Amino acid sequence: QVQLVESGGGLVQPGESLRLSCVASGSFFSINTMGWYRQAPGKEREFVAVIRSGGSTNYADSVKGRFTISRDNAKNTVYLQMNSLKADDTAVYYCYTDAWTKNLRRYWGPGTQVTVSS
Repeated sequence: QVQLVESGGGLVQPGESLRLSCVASGSFFSINTMGWYRQAPGKEREFVAVIRSGGSTNYADSVKGRFTISRDNAKNTVYLQMNSLKADDTAVYYCYTDAWTKNLRRYWGPGTQVTVSS
């Protein structure tokens, strides 16, 4: 099993920055992709960013140029640097990983709240 724990969420004003972290722990052979989704009140969960084991990344159009995803493989940790935050970025942010245990499957963290408000 794989456990994920996010941290770094909070309340910020528009234009400010936050850095989210997510640490994977447990029993697994290896981690492939790591990434982030978010879910705003009354909306469906949406993709934010992904980083693959080789380092390639993809972003949702809504966050390109403002958010940066990175990972530290030695620490099994993924980060999401969020700059120029907008009210529309307000959501619960969930990290995930595709990890090999008995087979390859996706694991999710419990989520961390990000609120952007003046």
